[in-house]
Amino acid sequence: MTTPYETPASQRAPGAAQEARSAHAHGHAREGHAGPSVATLVMSDAERRAITRHTLLALFAGALLLLSLAWPHLAPGNATLAQVLAAVASLVVAPPVFAGAWRSLKTPSLHGVTDRLIALAMLGAWAVGDMTTAALLPIVMTFGHALEERSVLGSQEAIRALGRLTAGDVRRVSAAGAIETVPYDALRPGDIVDVLPGSRVPADGIVRHGRSAIDNGPITGESLPQDAGEGARVFGGAMNLDGPLRVEITHVGKASTLGKVVELMQRAEAAKPPITQALERYMDAYLALVLLIAAIVWFVSANASAMLAVIVAACPCALVLAAPSTAIAGIAAGARRGILFRNAAFIDALAEIDTLVIDKTGTLTHGELRVTTVMLQPGADEATTLALAMQLAQVSAHPVCRALLRYGAPPTEPPPHAREMRGLGVLATMPEGEAVLGRHDLLEQYVSELPPAPAQLDGPCAGIALNGRLLAWFGFADTVRPEAREALDGLRALGIERATLLTGDRERVAHRVAAEVGIDTVVAHALPHDKLDYVLGEIGAGRRPMVVGDGLNDVLAIKAGATSVAMGERGIDIAVAAADIVLLADDLRRVPDSVRLGRRCRRIATANAAIGLAWTVAVITLAALGVLSAVASAVLHNVGTFVVIANAGRLLRDE
Repeated sequence: MTTPYETPASQRAPGAAQEARSAHAHGHAREGHAGPSVATLVMSDAERRAITRHTLLALFAGALLLLSLAWPHLAPGNATLAQVLAAVASLVVAPPVFAGAWRSLKTPSLHGVTDRLIALAMLGAWAVGDMTTAALLPIVMTFGHALEERSVLGSQEAIRALGRLTAGDVRRVSAAGAIETVPYDALRPGDIVDVLPGSRVPADGIVRHGRSAIDNGPITGESLPQDAGEGARVFGGAMNLDGPLRVEITHVGKASTLGKVVELMQRAEAAKPPITQALERYMDAYLALVLLIAAIVWFVSANASAMLAVIVAACPCALVLAAPSTAIAGIAAGARRGILFRNAAFIDALAEIDTLVIDKTGTLTHGELRVTTVMLQPGADEATTLALAMQLAQVSAHPVCRALLRYGAPPTEPPPHAREMRGLGVLATMPEGEAVLGRHDLLEQYVSELPPAPAQLDGPCAGIALNGRLLAWFGFADTVRPEAREALDGLRALGIERATLLTGDRERVAHRVAAEVGIDTVVAHALPHDKLDYVLGEIGAGRRPMVVGDGLNDVLAIKAGATSVAMGERGIDIAVAAADIVLLADDLRRVPDSVRLGRRCRRIATANAAIGLAWTVAVITLAALGVLSAVASAVLHNVGTFVVIANAGRLLRDE
C-alpha cells in the first residue's frame, strides 16, 4: 500500500511537471524579451491595407462608372466621353484582378479560379467594346470579396476582439513599490501589476496579494466566476470582478494562454478543410470545362454577352466557401466554449467518432490528492481536530498537506515551533502539547497505543495526534471530477457507447473510478507503449477512437487516435501540443460538446456544398440560355456566396 508520504507516480507527475514547466518557462522568459501584444497576432497591417486599397479603387471606379452612365443625360450627343469614362473605370480596377489571376497561375487556389474567370471576362468585354461590363464586373466582385473578408463569419474580428482583451495600459508596481502606468508591450515575466476591480488581468500570472472573483469566460468559456486568492493562477484577459489583486506576471504575448488561443485560431482558420483540398484537385479541369461551355455558347448563339455571362456565372465562390466558412464558424463557436481546434480537419474527424479512450489521472480525476475520509477517534472533536491538522499542514508542501489545506479554511498562521520530518510528517509544539501529523511510522513514536492504519482505503492515509493521543485518520485519493459522469452520459446519448478507461494506475483504483462514471472496459497498469498498442488495436478493428488525456504518458496514444483531446489547464505541455483539440477549462462536458459541434459542422458543410453546387449550376444554365447578363450573373454569384455564409453563421447564432 502506498504510504502517506510516498506519492504515487501517477499522482506526482502532473504536479511536478507543472511546477517544473512553470519554473522553466519563467526562467526562459526572463532571459528574453516580452512577446508582441496579442493584438498583433491577427491579420497583418499589409493585408488590411490591401483590402482597403482595393475597396477604395472599386469605390473610385464605381464613381467613374456612374458618371459615365449619367453623362449621356448630362451632355446629350457626347457618347464617346461616356465610353472613355467607363474604360477608365475598368482600368482602375483591373490591376488587382489581373494581379490575383497571375498569382493564381503560380500558386493555384480555388479563389484563384474566380480571379482568372473575371480577368477573362474583362478581356472579353474589352474585345467586344463593352466597357460598362468590363468595369462593373470587377467592381461587383471586389465589393463581394471585401464583404467576405469582413465577414468570414467574423473570425478575424473575433481574433481582434480577443487581442483587445489585453490591450491598453497596465498598472505596474516598481521595485520601490510605486505604481507606474506602462503599455502592455512593456510587461516582462516577473513584473508585479495591480489589477483593480472591473479591469482585466493584463497577462498570465500568479496572485501574490488579494482575493477576488475572476471571470475567465472570454478565455476558457467557463460560465461561472472563479475565486482567486494568493497563489492562484490567472489568465490574461480575464475580468477581475470584485477585489483588488496584485499579480506576478509569468507569461506575456504569444507565450500567454490568450496568445496561444489566438495563434491556434489563426492556424486553424488558415488550414484547408478536406472538402476544399478535394475541390482543388479538380480546379484546372473545372476551368477547362467552363471555357468549353462558354465557347459552345458563343459558337451556337454568336452572343458575346451570353459567353461573358457564362464565364462570370462559373465563378465558384459559393462552392469554394461552403467548407471553409463552416469550418471557421465552427472554430469560432468552439473557442467561445473553451474548445480549441488545431485544424479544420479535426472538426470533420469529430463527426466520425464512435469510441472513447480516456485516461484517469488528471482527466477523469482532478490529478491531485483530496481528503476523502475523516475517521475521528472516540472523544475527538471534529472542528478542533481539523483546525489542528490544517495548521500543521501549512508547514509542508507535500501533496497530503496541500490536500488538507484545500479541505477547509486554514488558520492564518502556521504553528511557531514546527518542523517537517521529510518522508514522515510534521511535528509542532503547541500550547496544548506535542502535535504530530503524518504516517503511521511517525505516529507510533508519539502515540503509546496506536491502532493500525485503515487498510480499506484506495489511497494514502495520515493521522493526527496531540499529547500522545490519536485524534483522527485522514484518507486521501484522487477524486473523480464532478462533471465526469455527465460527460460520459452525454457521449452515450450521442451514440458513443464503447468507452475504455486506459490508465497506468492500479487495477483496484481504476475499476472504482470506472464504476463511478459508468465505464465497462478498464485497462490498468498501462505504460505509454501499452496505451499506444491499445489505441492502434481499436483502429485496426475498424473503430474511430477519440483519445482524451493530459499527461506525458498519454502522448503516444493521443498522436495515434482518430482524433484526440487534451486537458489544457493542467495538462502537460507536450500532451497539449500533440492533441487535435484542447479544452481550456478542463471541463469534461466540453468533450460531448465538441462531438456535437463536429457533427453539426459536417451537416452544415454538406448542405453548403449542395447549395453552392446547385447555385453555380443554375446560374451557369441561365447565363448559357441568355436569360442573365454578365452583371446579373455577378450579382447572383455574390447572393449565393452570402447564402452559404449566412447558413454557416448559424453555428454562431444558435449557441
